[in-house]
Amino acid sequence: MTIYRLFDEPVFPDPAEADPDGLLAIGGDLSPERLISAYGNGIFPWYAENSPILWWSPDPRLVLEPARLHVPRSLRRVLNSGRFRFTLDAAFAQVIRACARTPRPDQPGTWIVPEMIRAYERLHALGVAHSAEAWNGERLVGGVYGVALGSVFFGESMFFAEKDASKTAFALLAHWLWRRGCTLIDCQQTTAHLLRFGAREIPRREFLQRVAEGLESPALSGHWSPGEGCPQSLQ
Repeated sequence: MTIYRLFDEPVFPDPAEADPDGLLAIGGDLSPERLISAYGNGIFPWYAENSPILWWSPDPRLVLEPARLHVPRSLRRVLNSGRFRFTLDAAFAQVIRACARTPRPDQPGTWIVPEMIRAYERLHALGVAHSAEAWNGERLVGGVYGVALGSVFFGESMFFAEKDASKTAFALLAHWLWRRGCTLIDCQQTTAHLLRFGAREIPRREFLQRVAEGLESPALSGHWSPGEGCPQSLQ
């Protein structure tokens, strides 16, 4: 299986040529142009510190259709209790740094390395990367961030400092995205809690077709205002 080396032009090989684990290419950079090209082609960067940049396109791909969001009854009670306050794009830098600091089971260190943080902060400044936050009073206790292109949201990472904070932030983000016209949330990797939200695996070919269709819509384009109607419950 060939692993491609990237150079100066922000172009990628056919994702169908990725190896069985989804690794497609190595090298390149994290410029906004390359990252936008990557996501638009169903590819994302994921690598460790002191490693070259690695580009992935797994098959199958875990996705969530916001219209089919399932919120377990216990989590719905938390959402509707008023325990947390929720915002959009109010603390992107804090969220991505908290995600970088969060320990992951069976994963030493973090893949959200300093150059990755700088790259996504540039995307955020361009209105391409976004975050949802959960607060307890004035304390940030959970959040999620990702990339929005067309009507597709590409989830990247989440963190929590209090139980249920990241889950509630994700659920309300998915609900808000559905109201905004989002057709697909890319979850990248399969996890038990995302499956409980109603996510499902689809073949890469179908995923790429859904992304291509989603790019034709401007539903999620541009900057999101922190006060732009972020729901505080599912009632």
